[in-house]
Amino acid sequence: MKTYLGINLSGYQLMIGEITDEGTILRKKDYRLDFFNQESAFEIIKSTLEDFRGGPEWGNECPEAIGLGLIGRVNADEGIWYQIDPQRTHPINLAAELSEWTGIPCFIDNDVKSATRAVIRWGLGQQTQDFIYIYVGTGIAASLVIGGRQVRGSHFNAGEVGHLRVGVQVGLRCPCGRMDCVETIASSVGLDRQARFLCKYYDTKLEIPQRGRIHVPDVFRLCQQDDPLCKKLVDNAAEAMANLIMDLVRVSDPDTVILGGEMVADGYLLERIREKLQTVTVRFVTGGVVLTKLDPHLISLLGAGAVAMDGMKRQS
Repeated sequence: MKTYLGINLSGYQLMIGEITDEGTILRKKDYRLDFFNQESAFEIIKSTLEDFRGGPEWGNECPEAIGLGLIGRVNADEGIWYQIDPQRTHPINLAAELSEWTGIPCFIDNDVKSATRAVIRWGLGQQTQDFIYIYVGTGIAASLVIGGRQVRGSHFNAGEVGHLRVGVQVGLRCPCGRMDCVETIASSVGLDRQARFLCKYYDTKLEIPQRGRIHVPDVFRLCQQDDPLCKKLVDNAAEAMANLIMDLVRVSDPDTVILGGEMVADGYLLERIREKLQTVTVRFVTGGVVLTKLDPHLISLLGAGAVAMDGMKRQS
C-alpha cells in the first residue's frame, strides 16, 4: 500500500502522520514547540522525522513522498520557504534540502493552502470550484479558490486575512501594526489577549492563567452560563468572523465558505457566526457557511499529505 508522510508546522506545534491515498491517517504524533526560526525549524523537522520513524533509516516502510504545510510565505512550485513572519525571514530551499537529507521526494506549501488541497482532494472541494476555506485557530487565514484554482498572489502572501479590520473595536494592537485586526479578536491567541484586556471591565468566572493561554472550551461553556466576560468575548469573535466572511464573499463570489481549525471545531462559534450573517450579502453562497467535513483538528495534517500526493502527480 502506498503511503505518504505529512508534516504540519504551526506556530506552536508540529504534527506528523502517515497517510494513504484515500486520506486515512494510519498513525500520527504531535510535538509541542517553543519559539523557532527557519534554521532551527529545519533541525526540528529532521529530529521529529527520526523520532517518528524510530531511527535514522526508513527500512521497508519508506513513504512515496513527504509533504510539509508551513506557516508563512511559501513558493510551492520551487520548494522555497521564504519567511515565517516579517521578523523571521530567511529564505531556504526546504524541499530540496529535506529531499537530499531523506532521499525521498519532498514538497512544501503554506499550511492553510495545504489544508485547502485536502478540501479539494477529499472534502467539499469535490462539489465546488469556487469556495473559500478559512482557518480559525491560533491565527486566522484564508485560501480563495476561484474556478478551481487557488489564489496565491505575486509574493505568495494571498489569504492573510487575519490582518483585516472588521468593525469590532477592542483597543488591541496587532503584531502587524494595525489596531483590532480580526486575528486579535477571533483567534485563540486573540481571545486570550482580549480576556486579559477586558477582564477589568467585566465580571467573570473564567480562569486566566499567569502562564499559558486561556482554555477556549471554558470560554464557550461559561458563555452559555451568561458569564459577562465570556459572552463579550464570544460576541466579539462571532461578529468579527461574520464581517470577515461577508467581506470575502463580496470580493470573490464563492458558492461555499468552509471553516476549519480548533476555534470552530465543535460548531458552537460557527452557530453564533451564522446568526450575524446578513441574508442579502450571502444570498449567492448556496453551499452555505459550513464546517469542513474533514476533521477540523486534522485537516492541516491531511493537507500536508495532499501536498505530497500533488507533488508526485506533477512529476509523473
